[in-house]
Amino acid sequence: MSIREIITVPHPTLRRKARPVTRFDESLQTLIDDMVETMRDAPGVGLAAPQVNVPLRVIVVEYGDDEEAPPKLYVVVNPEITRHTQETEVGVEGCLSIPGLLGDVERFSRITVRGQSRRGQPMKLKLSGWTARIFQHEIDHLNGVLFTDKALSIYKADAVPEDTQVA
Repeated sequence: MSIREIITVPHPTLRRKARPVTRFDESLQTLIDDMVETMRDAPGVGLAAPQVNVPLRVIVVEYGDDEEAPPKLYVVVNPEITRHTQETEVGVEGCLSIPGLLGDVERFSRITVRGQSRRGQPMKLKLSGWTARIFQHEIDHLNGVLFTDKALSIYKADAVPEDTQVA
C-alpha cells in the first residue's frame, strides 16, 4: 500500500465523468488499498478515485455516527444512488481536492446506494445523516461535480469554529 497524491482544482480529471469498473483484478485491489491509506493519511472521511487521478467509479468512506464505536469503512465500486428522501439538510462540507474552502451544501437526508464490493459482489446500502452526506459528496466526484458547484455559500476554512462537524 502507498499514499497517492490527491489532486486539487483546477486539475481536469476532477471535472470528468469516471468510467465504470469492469475488471476486479489486482490493480483494482491495489488502488482501493492505496485510497484507504491516502484518505486516512490526509486525514479525510471519504475519497473518490478521480481525486487520486484515476478516472474510475470507486469510492472509499470511513465514518461512524457513534463516537463510542470505531468508524466503519465502506468500499463501493460503481456506486449509484437509487433512492432518496425528499427531506434535505444543509451541512458544512470541505474537500481534500479544494483545500482551504468550506461550503454550506444541501443534501438528501437519507439515500439508498447500490454498487459492488471490492470483489465485484452486488451490494445495497441504506444511509442517513452524515454518512449519506459523505456518500453523496463522493459520488458527485465520480460525475465531475464538486461541492462548490452545489454550495449555497462558500467561505475560507479558518472562518469556521473548531467544533463544527465538516463532511
